[in-house]
Amino acid sequence: MGQGVHVQELPGIGKRYDIDLGRSDQRISVVVRSGGVRDLYVFASASAEPSAVIELNEEQARKVGAVLSATFFEA
Repeated sequence: MGQGVHVQELPGIGKRYDIDLGRSDQRISVVVRSGGVRDLYVFASASAEPSAVIELNEEQARKVGAVLSATFFEA
């Protein structure tokens, strides 16, 4: 995948995308489960434990993606 994005197959679950944020103490991981649910893991320190975990359904994930990619426009 693109630079700074690492993909790992999770057998029986789906795929995990680790996103390099350019700092060793911050990263984001997204797990896309086979059923379409996405889990967003936020690591705000060098700890192996996430600071936050958010479960998103497909519609919620699309909304967040649209805002992050600046393709969401308020009417």
